[in-house]
Amino acid sequence: MSDLDTNPAPATGPLGQPDEDTVLPDITVDPGAARTAMVARLEEEGALGPGTVRDALLVLPREVLMPQAYVRRSTVGKKPSRWDLLDWSEPLDRPELQGLLYDGASVLIQHNGEPLLGRTRGSRSGGLITSMSTVVGLTVSLLDQLDLRSGQRVLDVGTGAGVTAAVACQVCGDSGVVTLDRDRHLTAAAAVRLADLGHRPQTVCGPGEQGCPGRLFDRIFVSYAMEQVPMALAGQVAPGGRLLVNVTTRSPSWPALAVVERDEDGRLHAELRAVEFAHRAGHGMRRIFLTEEFRDRIADDPGTWTQRSKLAPPADTDRGFWLAADHVLGGGLVRDFQAEHLSIGAPDCGSWMRVEPAGPRRWTVRTNGPRDISKEIQDLAVLWRSAGSPDHYRLILDPTGGQRATSQCGRLSWELPPRNSGERAAS
Repeated sequence: MSDLDTNPAPATGPLGQPDEDTVLPDITVDPGAARTAMVARLEEEGALGPGTVRDALLVLPREVLMPQAYVRRSTVGKKPSRWDLLDWSEPLDRPELQGLLYDGASVLIQHNGEPLLGRTRGSRSGGLITSMSTVVGLTVSLLDQLDLRSGQRVLDVGTGAGVTAAVACQVCGDSGVVTLDRDRHLTAAAAVRLADLGHRPQTVCGPGEQGCPGRLFDRIFVSYAMEQVPMALAGQVAPGGRLLVNVTTRSPSWPALAVVERDEDGRLHAELRAVEFAHRAGHGMRRIFLTEEFRDRIADDPGTWTQRSKLAPPADTDRGFWLAADHVLGGGLVRDFQAEHLSIGAPDCGSWMRVEPAGPRRWTVRTNGPRDISKEIQDLAVLWRSAGSPDHYRLILDPTGGQRATSQCGRLSWELPPRNSGERAAS
């Protein structure tokens, strides 16, 4: 499931004051202990292994990179939204802010595109959170896959709070690290706060999908999802280098990780790996979601067609199938991961399906709308199994812009959607 970095929070009162019915945890202010506990938790979850990334996290004081962060004080869906900006320099804010920084969830760092430097703590009403530091587990898992090493040239696309750049500087050295973001407020704040840590990478403000023209990098990390691999970034991968970027469709449900590598002879090789979680979509990328009303309809409506089936639906762990379904079936299918059983809707046309167990090796399948989503899924499942049930696909990058994913045997393939015209990338 994509869009991992959402951060719902309990409704609380004015700055630092919980509502009457809200109980906040009693947190001892000890960022060093909190940092050690966070790393231990990531290891237990399997998101982080021994190595240079782990070592860097153990010495990275997140409160220096994110001395201020927002916490939501209104319930989700209530308008206008209320936010409090907590500040590490205020002793009363530290217990709650330490929890935000080290519990592993995403950290909300920017409201309505504001400058990050020179802000005053306090409440904000309405508006949107426009930048956040991604869930730690996702970030460190991808950094591990980058295989960072001393002396490498690293391009960090999507500066955000500067966490990725800080790890890259710690492991590889400052001189080869470039961090890039379209938002000048983010790059300005990151430059100051990274310097407070003793790191001075090059900070660049510009469109992320274009990278740094004329330069080559050993490692390129993109901290937001896109519809395709940016060919400009692929062209900046040095021989022996690697690029990682999450790739998704309009739907947030079944993302992929594109891994692009250039061999020592200069040839590019790429594959698309089905993954459970991904970064949020980049700025300007169109998304579709299931509204609360649509989810309720899928859960409660009897539908226009009900059948008993002996065919088990593809399992949640069949991520290679769901990745293919997202692209091959088209029409924008969205999974309701909050539902107890398999529930999928197509917001564009209002079609939906719901599958519930009805006994040993029996399922009740309910469908509604002009599309028979259940039949589409079962037909594709046959093709996917005949292709060897792949969980990753070869990714063919056409220099002119077209990109195609295909199973190793070639029996299952699809074109990646073109980038939206006028789309701009952001952290």
